[in-house]
Amino acid sequence: MFSFSNRASRLIPSRLVPQTCTVFLSAALFASAGLSSLAQSGSQPQSSSSSSSQPSEETTERPKIAPRIAQPEAGGSAVTLETNEPLFDLAVALNACGYDADLEHSIPVRLEIREEVNTALTASADARDHRDALCNYIRLHNMTDSGLNLGQYISLALYLNPPPQLTPTVEETELPPDSTQVVNILPLLRTFGEDVHLHALWVEHRPEYEAAVGKVHDSLTKMILATNVYLRLPVSSYDGRRFLVLMEPMLAPSATNARIYGNDYIVVGSPAAVPEDANPATAVHMDDIRHTYLHYEVEPLIYARASAMDRLLPLLKAVQDAPLDFTYKSDIAAFLTECLIKAVEAQTMDVGIARPKRPTQVKQRADLERYDAEMTEYNRQAEAVRRKSVDLSKRQGWVLVDYFYAKLGQMERDGVSLKDDIGEMVYGMDVDRQRHDAEQVAFLPQGTHDLVRRGPRQLSGLDLAEMKLMKGDLDGATSLARTALSDPAADHAEAHYVIARANLMQRQPEEAQVNFEATLKLSKDPRTLAWSHIYLGRLYDVQSEREKAVEEYRAALTVRDSRPDTKAAAEQGLKQPFAAPNVQHQEQDDNAPLDPSGKAEKDAYRPPSQH
Repeated sequence: MFSFSNRASRLIPSRLVPQTCTVFLSAALFASAGLSSLAQSGSQPQSSSSSSSQPSEETTERPKIAPRIAQPEAGGSAVTLETNEPLFDLAVALNACGYDADLEHSIPVRLEIREEVNTALTASADARDHRDALCNYIRLHNMTDSGLNLGQYISLALYLNPPPQLTPTVEETELPPDSTQVVNILPLLRTFGEDVHLHALWVEHRPEYEAAVGKVHDSLTKMILATNVYLRLPVSSYDGRRFLVLMEPMLAPSATNARIYGNDYIVVGSPAAVPEDANPATAVHMDDIRHTYLHYEVEPLIYARASAMDRLLPLLKAVQDAPLDFTYKSDIAAFLTECLIKAVEAQTMDVGIARPKRPTQVKQRADLERYDAEMTEYNRQAEAVRRKSVDLSKRQGWVLVDYFYAKLGQMERDGVSLKDDIGEMVYGMDVDRQRHDAEQVAFLPQGTHDLVRRGPRQLSGLDLAEMKLMKGDLDGATSLARTALSDPAADHAEAHYVIARANLMQRQPEEAQVNFEATLKLSKDPRTLAWSHIYLGRLYDVQSEREKAVEEYRAALTVRDSRPDTKAAAEQGLKQPFAAPNVQHQEQDDNAPLDPSGKAEKDAYRPPSQH
């Protein structure tokens, strides 16, 4: 289960109160019949972003947290339920400036904090002036889409140091793009926070926040375990990927905000006020949280099979008229992921029918026969409900839901895990048949939008070097690649590959040859290996060493990179020697670059992968 800490109180000095209240889900082991145990974690993260470590009396200020929120130590839990003080500050500021969404369904602490803020504002004219400046900024940055409007502040909050700093934990260029639109709110927020004593309010109401988190805890634990039992996957320990659920009662309970930033899968929600005797799971949109968790579990399994994606691309042609977002009409891996998730949801949905109870005492054979008949009828009705959901998904454009629904049913009957079965699901798909079936679907005029928003990837290191190379910034690309070579943990093969191509464009064939040869010694990527051979073949052709060039082109074909442009380039090299397009003009222009890259091959300088 989650471990939970309740240490914050108004007696703790304000500068020592941790940024977050966090509960952790420890790793679990599966037996052949399913989940066998889920033990309480005995270790807690040591970062200042968790309430799991006692504040030291020698501490005088909070250390700067890592760019990613509440990052645990290796081996800790990958799944956490948290609160977050910068998010609290921004949510209170929004409330003070007219954010009343779903106020009537919020838990009492939201009204209590609003009233205390109003009392502080009434007592100070300066505070009111600062509030007005803050509200004016929020008004000027208002967006028509309420979800996007709130999302930009949530994005910013997740990358802030705790008060009183409230400064970004990364450079502005590394912030989520939507948050950069409102990053200049921070000076106004800091002043507002001092005026109304936001940190004192955070400490004062911490018990209510922890109580709200506690109510969600059990329901979230059951959801995580049930999902992993169905998929027959272990609840993983921290391996660089995180699934975080943040509770903020100052936000509207009716809306769930979910996003993926790099390796962090984040859901931000607010508990609703429910009767004491009600199911605690109804206090939050657990279906939305589960949908995001399925992204967290399913995406790595899909993207690990990127080499099989090209053969599935014809499926996208069949959904170009479907009411889908452009992402799913252009990214086959994203499309497959969403279809598989919807199929899991259909297989495990609450069908709204009471399941018959097996008799505890069987006195007559007729009792078992009656139960079997009731179960048969229940299964028939339940399947009808699920099939209706599947058919609706297909008409909304998710045409592979039917295929994955059937495959999941077989997986369940066979007792295998999704990880073991996903390969056959992807590689074994009859693409022509699925495309034909998709072409018969009459799409609805409107579909559904995925709850999860994915932040654009912030390029760095060799990925950024690749992008600079594509844009012609050769010095910048080379500098980043040489920096990677000095890092023992970096991809030295890719670094040499970047430098080699930059060498070509700078008319440095000898240096290029050295770096391509270094790439061949270090790389295990088929595409990098194949194109290194092709580049070397072209270099040899330019130097009139045809035999060596032919050997390189043949080597490129033996690597078996699956892309058609690779095969075409290598076969063309075997047919006739490569001639750099500008060779005939070198006498007129001594600065013209030696270019064995072949501009005709569009992927000669391939951009960094987005997955």
